[in-house]
Amino acid sequence: MSIPISTPPVIGREQLREAMETLRRYKAGKANFERRLIENEEFWKLRHWEHIPEQGTTGLKTRSAWLVNVLLSKHADAMDAYPEPALLPRAADDEAEAALLSQVVPVILAQNDFAGTWSDNWWKKLKAGVAFYGVFWDGEKQNGLGDVSILRVDPLHLYWEPGITDLQRSRNLFHVELADNEELLERYPALEGQLRAGGFSAARYLYDDSVDTSRKTPVIDWYYKKREGSRTVLHYVKFVGETVLFATENDPEHAQGLYAHGQYPFFADVLFPEEGTPAGFGYVDLCKDAQRQIDLMNNAIVANCVAAATPRWLKRGDDGVNEAEYADWTKPFVHVQGSIEENALRQITVAPLSGNYLNILASKINEIKETSGNRDVNNGGVGGGITAASAIAAMQEQSGKLSRDQIQNSYRCFRQVVGCVISLIRQFYDTPRKLRILGPTGDPVYLEFDNHLLSAAEAPELDVEVTAQKQSTYNKLSYNELAMQFFQMGFFRPDLADQAIAALEMMDFKGKEAMRRRLADNRQLLARAEEAEERFENLLSFVAGPQEDSPARKNALRVSTPRKGAPKLRRKQYDALGSELRSNGIVERARARAAATTQPR
Repeated sequence: MSIPISTPPVIGREQLREAMETLRRYKAGKANFERRLIENEEFWKLRHWEHIPEQGTTGLKTRSAWLVNVLLSKHADAMDAYPEPALLPRAADDEAEAALLSQVVPVILAQNDFAGTWSDNWWKKLKAGVAFYGVFWDGEKQNGLGDVSILRVDPLHLYWEPGITDLQRSRNLFHVELADNEELLERYPALEGQLRAGGFSAARYLYDDSVDTSRKTPVIDWYYKKREGSRTVLHYVKFVGETVLFATENDPEHAQGLYAHGQYPFFADVLFPEEGTPAGFGYVDLCKDAQRQIDLMNNAIVANCVAAATPRWLKRGDDGVNEAEYADWTKPFVHVQGSIEENALRQITVAPLSGNYLNILASKINEIKETSGNRDVNNGGVGGGITAASAIAAMQEQSGKLSRDQIQNSYRCFRQVVGCVISLIRQFYDTPRKLRILGPTGDPVYLEFDNHLLSAAEAPELDVEVTAQKQSTYNKLSYNELAMQFFQMGFFRPDLADQAIAALEMMDFKGKEAMRRRLADNRQLLARAEEAEERFENLLSFVAGPQEDSPARKNALRVSTPRKGAPKLRRKQYDALGSELRSNGIVERARARAAATTQPR
């Protein structure tokens, strides 16, 4: 009788020791980046005086928020352009699947509170220069059924190979997170007596609260890729110290890797890219030197004002003046010993600062505005005596190009996130799950959805198109006014459908294709109605026979033939409505155009 020999695990202690050495090397490679992130967070909290050399002994530490205002403005632009995915088929027979996924993917995003993740990551992107999204399959979601998780990943907890620019080209990728010891022991009893092993500690921000990490242990997620034939396989190891908690290469069910797409489930959204790193730099890095100089000058100006407003005196030692009474402005009398000479007391005069220093301060404030593209016109203010609405709109259109460019970069990262979500749906949605989507008429539709269409041999290939979902009040005003203008010009008249469609071909606005289809449908309905009227008229002629001028035939024709004056009556209604619309003026249109300047096109 032969005794089966157990196969040793592919990932054991020796492999974990090598992984830890690699992790320490990666951590050393991003040490400068981590120091910069921690310092930038202090600037965001207006605590940057700790990073400014001590100046004088006044004790004053004024803080202005010009740099913070830059981040507030850019974040507001990003939230106005919150993305909405639309799935486009590459083949005509995949239109149904693309339309369904266009409704399902936003539901998954909403279930993951992606709006909050988008907001948090944009704060991080503006401060640190990079934000990371993590797209994972969470088998514990929905009571064990499993679902997609989209999370914000802190750059301090992610470690990549030094020198690479594309995160996907890193040989290994590590994510380190502190976990509570009690929770770890409850989930992994084999860790008893092995917690706090490994000696690895991640960098931390300077928290306001006292954070106790003595009862927490770093849990390391190790991702790496291997080439197997013509495909790339993604493998994953979860370990604490020298204990393997899970490894795909040790599990026969995961012989094909963790995810079928073969990519790291992390995606970088970079603000200003740098060579040799997947992380970039942000607005804090761009403007913090000017912010330092502004606060140093503000400090000097305030110190000068305090010194000038606080009277100080030179006092001779034998003048006989009671100092306590002299310094107390509430005392009506001051006692002296002997006679008072004119030179016994002399006030110290503080020279006022020259206006040149105030001009330098103003120039530094303008430097932050110009460098960051956060000019007054972006926030609704206009100088130089400009009052024309069209001129203001043109200035805001030009000033919004920086935000449009940065939001387009975020949209490219969002496409990768959505593509990963679709891949996880294709791989793991074996069991149907119930979803609520919006139907064509806007009413809720309840359906059961699984991956049987996506996991087929000829699964549909889809492209991701991203548009701004959230529209500002001025965007809505612009679209509403555009619709009323179309109504005024007769775009919706079926007899003018050909001219209206020709005009639409040269225009670009949201909902253009839906309007074009509606006009084409109206044109077909009009053609069918005219054809039916003609047939009915021929039928009446046939019934009336040779008596073409009989009263019955004339009466039938009068009922069936459309009134010639009807289009003219409708034209009068259009003209009346148009005169009412023109009373709105161009200011509203200029505001609407200006508010849309940060929306990617």
